[in-house]
Amino acid sequence: MSAAPRIVVTGMGWITPLGNDIDTVWNRMMASDSGMAPITRFDARTFPTTFAAEVREPSIAPFVQDLSVHATAGLNSMFALGAAAQAWKMAGFAKTRPADARRVGLYLGAGEGVLDTINFFETNMASWDAATQRCDGRRWIEAAAGRLSATKEIEQEPNMPLAHIARELGIKGPAFNCLTACAASTQAIGEAYSIIQRGDADVMVAGGTHTMIHPLGVTGFNRLTALSTFKGDPTKASRPFAIDRDGFVMGEGSGMIVLETLEHALARGARPIAEVAGYGSSADAFRITDIQPEGRGAAAAMLQALAQAGIDPHQLREDGRAPIDYISAHGTGTKENDSIETVAVKRVFGELAPKIPMSSIKGMMGHLIAAAGAVEFMTCVLAIQRGMLPPTINHARPDPELDLDYVPNRARSAPVDICLSNSFGFGGQNDTVVVRRFKD
Repeated sequence: MSAAPRIVVTGMGWITPLGNDIDTVWNRMMASDSGMAPITRFDARTFPTTFAAEVREPSIAPFVQDLSVHATAGLNSMFALGAAAQAWKMAGFAKTRPADARRVGLYLGAGEGVLDTINFFETNMASWDAATQRCDGRRWIEAAAGRLSATKEIEQEPNMPLAHIARELGIKGPAFNCLTACAASTQAIGEAYSIIQRGDADVMVAGGTHTMIHPLGVTGFNRLTALSTFKGDPTKASRPFAIDRDGFVMGEGSGMIVLETLEHALARGARPIAEVAGYGSSADAFRITDIQPEGRGAAAAMLQALAQAGIDPHQLREDGRAPIDYISAHGTGTKENDSIETVAVKRVFGELAPKIPMSSIKGMMGHLIAAAGAVEFMTCVLAIQRGMLPPTINHARPDPELDLDYVPNRARSAPVDICLSNSFGFGGQNDTVVVRRFKD
């Protein structure tokens, strides 16, 4: 049996609450900056949570050739187009497109589009018959015709970002979308890696996009008690791994990468910027909104990814360093997640766990839900390239029960060759990707 092909990263792009280009976002993370501010998308003053990490002034104009083609694009599609166009350009495909578009695929972890909630509820009320306590279908459709755009309603479907990207970039190969909650875009990257490995594509654009900063999204997570309800400065609201953490802050945006076989990249003169070394996925088979308390599912995903990468989690490297150099934590800032992720990392790495720096960028960027994992994967690639570890900000009050190295408050210089990126989603979905420095 022939050896599996090496899969490399040749392009990256993102649209985030900290900015819309690689250097701006990275520099703000290195400065421990925060994208949290009062919500502007709707009047949230009476909600338990009044702040989020929004993408400011979103626009696809800089990224697409013909705006009219994407006239109905919702925010999640706009974010995806911007991030994918940047990754495509970095990979060198903006000028010289792939020879065979059917050998290029897409795998996204994209969330549902934003509902037109105000018009939806107004339409519902217009068709409600108080006497019968029923909705009159004919009146509903008549009212909807004046309030709701049929094409806009299609944009609620999670696969619409994929359709917009395929149209813009001319991609005609395998096309998939998964919506596995907060693990979606890490799963998308891992599955895209697997598709290339088994020979079904030479190139895959992979990542995620999402926004839930609307009344239903905020209401839902408030009712789950997952969102921070901090009453002070919004930039201090997200406090992963701190003893006073009280939930995550909603973020939005997109992260996209271009993956391809090393052979394909070199043949066209592309420069690999990192290599995907392993992917692991598991299910907790536990409660819908709770993580398995001993971290067994999360640990299983990490162990599978490490095994694929040929890394022994209990063995120091020849130079005396820990098995890996950095863990991008899921690190939401909820009491349960941060505690159990810490337990899971200890389960995997044993006595070596305290030697591995682990941080959460969600304190600066918020939780991008389905898009979070892709943005965090990109952060790992940049940590390898630039020899810096992003910080876990707002770590003023450590939790004595969480005793790993969370890179508190300030970025840190360090040699970085191998990273592990974790994502865990509601429903018990666990996904992990190992990425390492590309070496000839």
